[in-house]
Amino acid sequence: MYWPLFALAIAAFGIGTTEFVIMGLLPDVARDLGVSAPAAGMLVSGYALGVAAGAPILAIVTAKWPRKQALIGLMTLFIIGNVLCALAPNYTMLMIARVVTAFCHAAFFGIGSVVAATLVPRDKRAQAVALMFTGLTVANVLGVPFGTALGHVAGWRATFASITLIGLAAVVLLWRCLPAKIAMQGGNIFMEFRAIAQTQVQLALLVSTLASISMFSVLTYIAYILLDVTGFSAAQESWVLLLFGAGITVGGLLGGRLADWKLMPVMAVLFVAVALILALFSQAIHFRIPTLIVIFIWGAFAFAIVPAAQIRVLDKAREAPNLASTLNQGAFNLGNATGAWLGGLVIGAGLPLTDLPWVGAATAVLGLGTVLLSTLLDRTPQGAASGL
Repeated sequence: MYWPLFALAIAAFGIGTTEFVIMGLLPDVARDLGVSAPAAGMLVSGYALGVAAGAPILAIVTAKWPRKQALIGLMTLFIIGNVLCALAPNYTMLMIARVVTAFCHAAFFGIGSVVAATLVPRDKRAQAVALMFTGLTVANVLGVPFGTALGHVAGWRATFASITLIGLAAVVLLWRCLPAKIAMQGGNIFMEFRAIAQTQVQLALLVSTLASISMFSVLTYIAYILLDVTGFSAAQESWVLLLFGAGITVGGLLGGRLADWKLMPVMAVLFVAVALILALFSQAIHFRIPTLIVIFIWGAFAFAIVPAAQIRVLDKAREAPNLASTLNQGAFNLGNATGAWLGGLVIGAGLPLTDLPWVGAATAVLGLGTVLLSTLLDRTPQGAASGL
């Protein structure tokens, strides 16, 4: 059971590194390609929109593929995208390369989450999904800080070249470790889209989107915050990002356990905590030690929502687990893009970077409201029976 989960986690590590490392490299990329900070921030939005757009397309394309071959094929696309990033001669080509890389993201995590959940007993599903997502969180502990440091020393292109090697390793592990035959749910992909249209499924997807907007309205521009507001050096920035990564690793594992215990109450509490922590961050942002403490705690609480939200979507879309799981990754990344865009609006309007945490806090409050509404619907006979 654990070797297949390990293979999935390594692939998730590569995907997570290429998604998040760009944020630590934004000032370098902006200087090298001669673009503004908001324009560089759109590289985050471009990737996220690529995930959101690729989710339904790849869900349809891979619907009938054997699960193992589908996952290996998606990682091959990931490798191609990162090679293009490393070779991109200008901003436009880098944006295109980021979108190509992003296309594999939602389908891989969507299919991988379902595969992980099928390898364990039902009462361990959230923990299995969390173990796969550990690769994503470890990417923030190791991949992002060391990728950022490598980019500072050898250039940002070297970072994407090194991520290509991680992709190659993931393909080998998936081929060696995943079972040859993995159970697939039958049915028509277009019938599955009808199941996704249910109100409770849409609310679950909205929860994922709001959680992501809350995080990425701040995280996209974290390098500028750490360098220009808190006063860290470029070298110290990598260590701060490592601390954030440690926080989300703890949060991801803890969130999986808590979600298996009390799913909806846990998500409500997590959104409250994130709102309060970001409000505190707006004040702590001027001081180094408080910033370090808040960044770790913020990472833990923010990412604890991820496995819980993934299981909520699977619970409310039992007739379409692969599609639902894939679209949930699109929902997360739609939130990434929206968060980066909102942060760019704040910066472009001339407002201080210290206002960004308030955007994240306000979005977390909207997430709390969505969780509470969905919980109320659960208590109706129709909602409990059919996921209205």
